Amino acid sequence: MDKRGVARLQLGLSYAFLVILAVLVLFPFYWMTVTSFKSETQMRSLVSMFWPSPFASENYEHLVRKTDFVGWYGNSVFVSVSSTLLAISIGTVGAYALARLKFLGRGFLASATLITYLVPPSILFIPLYAQIRNLGLADSLTGLIVAYPSFTVPFVTWLLMGYFESIPEELEEAAMIDGATRFGAFWRVVLPLSAPGVLAAALYAFTQAWNEFLYALVFITNVKLRTLPVGLSTFITGDVYGWGYLMAGAVLTTLPVIAAYIYLQKYMVEGLTAGSVKG
Repeated sequence: MDKRGVARLQLGLSYAFLVILAVLVLFPFYWMTVTSFKSETQMRSLVSMFWPSPFASENYEHLVRKTDFVGWYGNSVFVSVSSTLLAISIGTVGAYALARLKFLGRGFLASATLITYLVPPSILFIPLYAQIRNLGLADSLTGLIVAYPSFTVPFVTWLLMGYFESIPEELEEAAMIDGATRFGAFWRVVLPLSAPGVLAAALYAFTQAWNEFLYALVFITNVKLRTLPVGLSTFITGDVYGWGYLMAGAVLTTLPVIAAYIYLQKYMVEGLTAGSVKG
């Protein structure tokens, strides 16, 4: 086989691998969406297994009209957006300080930030709940907003540290020579240049907060204040699964995250690539 034949074979194998990978990744989303438009009778039938016939909207109608799904959706949006803004505000300043300022213990704090991110949330929720209760924030959305940065801030800080170190210091020095303060140089020069990295960190922080289950389950007892992951889990009673409601809720829950990733994908990849290299 000549070189052209080998190249065509390699290209064909690459495309075949990508197609198989795409099917494996996308099929669960396809099955989830299709199931959400099936009636109970169709779910038990093999006739319309891969395509609902006819389409049934009863699962979505039940979800919106007869459950607290809309309220749970609003709670998740409020908590996720607020905790993300808080994490980005704290993590951005912390990452800049660790990347640019020279002070005793800087290396230890940088390592501690990564170690803190690696600590499983299941270890922290008991002492964290005690602190939330002492602050009078138990069983409130504010308590979740305060708790979520415990795992989002370390990630944001760790990611942005590498990104800030990839920006030449000469740009800040030039700004400070022109009369800007350290914070002014950070705000007017470094932050605009690091916008892709900040956006990538914010997207991941939002995803973590949006999907978080354990803290929302432990800290919230009021049914009206539940977030989506906890609310959807109530559709499982013992060994009885409300598949139609679960799939409809899952579709509506994943739409904001999918839309955000599709729209902001190029910025996220650019931010992660730049933030992974130092110097």
